[in-house]
Amino acid sequence: MLAKTDWAHLIPHQGTMCLLDAVVAWDKTGVHAITESHARGDCPLRGPHGLHAIHLAEYGAQAMAVHGALLARQRGATTARPGRLVSVRDVVLAVEYVAETSRLDVHAQCLYADDAGAQYGFRVEQDGHVLASGRAAVIHPVS
Repeated sequence: MLAKTDWAHLIPHQGTMCLLDAVVAWDKTGVHAITESHARGDCPLRGPHGLHAIHLAEYGAQAMAVHGALLARQRGATTARPGRLVSVRDVVLAVEYVAETSRLDVHAQCLYADDAGAQYGFRVEQDGHVLASGRAAVIHPVS
C-alpha cells in the first residue's frame, strides 16, 4: 500500500481536490486506489445532497493521473507530464448519489498510451458494487 504522502506531490491535484487517499496496488497496466473523501465535509465536489455519482468520473481521472505519475517515477522522472482530460465516454452510473457509509475502490486500467496521451477504462466500486464506470482520454500537450 502506498500512502498519499508517497505520490500526491507527483500529480497536479492538491489539497482537498486530491480525492484519493491511498494506492492499494499498481502495475504497468493499472492502479487500484481507495478513498473516503466522498464522505468528508470538505470534499470540493459535494453538493447539498452529497456527492453526485457523475463526479466519480473525476475519481477515475485522478486514478489515471496517479498511475501515470507512478509509471513516470519508475522511469526516473520526478514529476509526471502534465495532462489534459479531453474525453469521458461510455459512462454508466448505477446510483444518483454516493452513500457515505464506506470507502470507494477506484480502478483505472490503461487501454492505450503513447507520448501524446493515454486512454483508460475506470470503475468506482463501493462494498463490491460498481457505482460508475467508463473510459477517459488524456492528452499531453506540447509545451
